[in-house]
Amino acid sequence: MARLLNDEEITRQLQQLPGWSRSEDAIVATIEAPDFPAAIRIVTTVADQAESMNHHPDIDIRWRTTHWLLTTHDAGGLTQLDIELAHGISDAARREGVQL
Repeated sequence: MARLLNDEEITRQLQQLPGWSRSEDAIVATIEAPDFPAAIRIVTTVADQAESMNHHPDIDIRWRTTHWLLTTHDAGGLTQLDIELAHGISDAARREGVQL
């Protein structure tokens, strides 16, 4: 099982993730893509990465806006897996022209 991050680690690592914030035992972001197909491409890219990590985000899609929530359920909070996946989500969004 992945180790829980402490508050200092979470705060420090979130400084490297523009657009992401902490919400209790999770990190969250809202990403607005240029259009609906771009939003779906972001989700598809992240789905492949999440599957390879065996670490799956909660995703809500509303037209071109995606809402992301990351937490490590079996650890009961935030782990390095969440931070790594958040970076992957941000990278996928940037490749679709999103400014973060």
